[in-house]
Amino acid sequence: MLHCSMNSSLTESARIECLDGLRAAAALWVLLGHCLLLTGWHIPVLGDPALGVDLFIMLSGFLMVFHYQLRQAKEPWQRPETWLKFWTRRYFRIAPLFYVMLFFALALGPYLYDSRTVIDAFLQRAPQAPERFLDGSLKNIVAHLTFLFGLSPNLAYRTPLPDWSLGLEMQFYAVFPALMLLVRRFDWIWGAIMIAAIGIGCVLLLGQLSIHFPMPSFLPLKIQVFLCGMLLAGIVHQSRPRPLLHLALAMGLASLPFGDSYGLSKFLIREALVLGFFALVLYRMLPGLAGTVSRKIAVALGGGVFHVLGELSYSIYLIHLLVLQPVAAFVIARYGQEMDAPLRFAIVLAIVLPVVLLLSFVTYRVIEMPGQQLGRTVLRWFARRKPVLKPSPAE
Repeated sequence: MLHCSMNSSLTESARIECLDGLRAAAALWVLLGHCLLLTGWHIPVLGDPALGVDLFIMLSGFLMVFHYQLRQAKEPWQRPETWLKFWTRRYFRIAPLFYVMLFFALALGPYLYDSRTVIDAFLQRAPQAPERFLDGSLKNIVAHLTFLFGLSPNLAYRTPLPDWSLGLEMQFYAVFPALMLLVRRFDWIWGAIMIAAIGIGCVLLLGQLSIHFPMPSFLPLKIQVFLCGMLLAGIVHQSRPRPLLHLALAMGLASLPFGDSYGLSKFLIREALVLGFFALVLYRMLPGLAGTVSRKIAVALGGGVFHVLGELSYSIYLIHLLVLQPVAAFVIARYGQEMDAPLRFAIVLAIVLPVVLLLSFVTYRVIEMPGQQLGRTVLRWFARRKPVLKPSPAE
């Protein structure tokens, strides 16, 4: 039986140990999955980077709710200025690095396209659409600068970056305040069911209209995964938590067959992701040995190299394809017929991983950290400009 009370250190802390390690795992999963795909070696589970993206999405849903709960006393969500603060923080967390990487992706587009052509020809796969690498049109650039590209099936997959998920993320941020107000109005269970039902309705409508997104960049296609993380975070600050009910609903939502390819193996893996996430984040609720083991894993994931990689996870995610595709193409063109896929993968990974980590460290220090600081400066500027009502003088 699950414990019904949370340890006060969790409810009062602004940090949960394992989140750094989970972010690192998600980023490395995506990187390794793409390395496997582009070198022609198949390993089940690890070779599916979409599952790593699902872990990122679940983390995002959890973190947004967790930080909302920490701030709700001083930043009530009924106030529009709280929404503005939230959107400002998220914009300056995502946009600075994305804009820099978008510039490099568009500038290197022809070279990256040539690299991908070599890879696809060697692996006997359908070639990539040229416009994904070569579309430098004003419409495409503006759509990406405004993060609206994820709403368009024609623009959602139009750069060499894995940025379709960033458009999805920004859509989630845009509606998040409304989602939380809905949850506050109807409670977690009914609120999540209503949100999921709206998402399902939108997906069914897309099918009726024969609208197909090349990647699940439209929020209704992945809202159920965001909701999984949100539901687990919703347990943390409840005075009378219902962990089993939240967990059961999250697992039910993870089983919804839309937004990506589905089958028995993917269904089981997604269910395992929800269960594992629950155990690591909420291990204080688990009894006996299960709680002890989960605590040790969660604490280990929060320190050392996991903390560093967690901080670099966004940079790793955005940068890796810009490095991986030219390296994989070079190894294939030079040695492709002379080595088996495992050796090809090992050589490519041995080159790509340290280069990506080094670039990620540099961009984190030079772009991400200053970008977040700029966001805090903007928020302080808004606070200073906010009019203060002074009492009228006594007559």
